[in-house]
Amino acid sequence: MGSMSRLRVLRRWFFLALLVGAGALAVPYAKAQDAWPSHPVKVIVPSAAGGGTDTVGRLLAQYFSEKLGAQFYVDNRPGAGSMLGSETAARSAPDGYSLLVAASTLTSLHVTRKTMRYDAVKDFDPISMIVALPNVIVVHPSLPVKNLQDLINLAKQKSEPLAYATPGVASNSHMSMEMLAGKAGIKLLHVPYNGVAPALTDVLGSRVPVMLVNLASALPHIESGALRAIAVTTLERSGILPEVPTVSESGVQGYESYQWFGLLAPKGTPVDIVAKLHQACVDALKTEKVGKWVKTEAGTPVGNTPVEFGNQIAEDVEKWTNVAKVAGVERQ
Repeated sequence: MGSMSRLRVLRRWFFLALLVGAGALAVPYAKAQDAWPSHPVKVIVPSAAGGGTDTVGRLLAQYFSEKLGAQFYVDNRPGAGSMLGSETAARSAPDGYSLLVAASTLTSLHVTRKTMRYDAVKDFDPISMIVALPNVIVVHPSLPVKNLQDLINLAKQKSEPLAYATPGVASNSHMSMEMLAGKAGIKLLHVPYNGVAPALTDVLGSRVPVMLVNLASALPHIESGALRAIAVTTLERSGILPEVPTVSESGVQGYESYQWFGLLAPKGTPVDIVAKLHQACVDALKTEKVGKWVKTEAGTPVGNTPVEFGNQIAEDVEKWTNVAKVAGVERQ
């Protein structure tokens, strides 16, 4: 056999060995892919420890750690009104090892920015909405209104816009009140604060007369008589305040607003991982610990499908974009 022939034979054996080796490696690689989660999973919370988003993140992380065979840990990334953490999640690898717990402000913060470094619809794979939280419109008892129609009439009569407090620009509270103003044909003055607590403090002190706030935060003050509840913002009345009518019942038909917390992953996360996480969310909502927290927050457990959650996010983005245009919210 000549040297050229021997060289050809050696080449054939070399390539055959490569093919056999690749086939041998493919099987354990596939098994590794199927074994998710095989190492710790980061649950990004775009706010500081202690708030509602953080609580949801920690409840889910603890349950997932117990049920899915790996450690899930919370990574608090506060900053820029939750945009820093959300951007971090959006730019993470879509491999199931980075998740995001988001609040409903994910769908409204874009109305304050000329440019955004992530898109609430395009850059995430929704997994499930965890809980929906009703809002309630409250007034200081010194304000001469007994119901929402009284408030609307008062706002129309005043020469200056009626002031209302919120936990911040583009918050659910802010956008919900601007939606009310647009639908009711009234002018209101937005007074933003850095969080729910300072805003409520000034409403309780009668420095600002009106606020739309989550029911859990307002309930103790409603029960004590320090605040008067005039309408809830969901389509149905709250079982906690059954005597308080909805905004829609009060003459602003079709009005609906609520806050939510949900779980998302970076866009492109494998569908089987999304499905496994969705089922884990549904199962977590059935536990006593999570159920107790939902009840404490006066919320409603949801656990909807990724498609349903995705549709809700897209609808909210469109709704708040339109509200901001009508209200003249300036982008910076």
